[in-house]
Amino acid sequence: MIRMRHRVKRSRRDRWFMGVCSGIAHTYGWRPNVVRLAAAILAIAIPGPSLVFSLLAYLALGILLPESDEF
Repeated sequence: MIRMRHRVKRSRRDRWFMGVCSGIAHTYGWRPNVVRLAAAILAIAIPGPSLVFSLLAYLALGILLPESDEF
């Protein structure tokens, strides 16, 4: 049985800030604006220090994920 692994990459063309949400959306076939909206809602709606954690996680992914040549 062959498993296909999805490799998440940042978007080079369809980006607002660093291309993380758009890269996740393109990898899994979702709409980028839906992923952006979901990330913003989760960062704000979860009580506690979730906004700071979300921003740090986003920045870390923006630094660690390679840019895509495809999207």
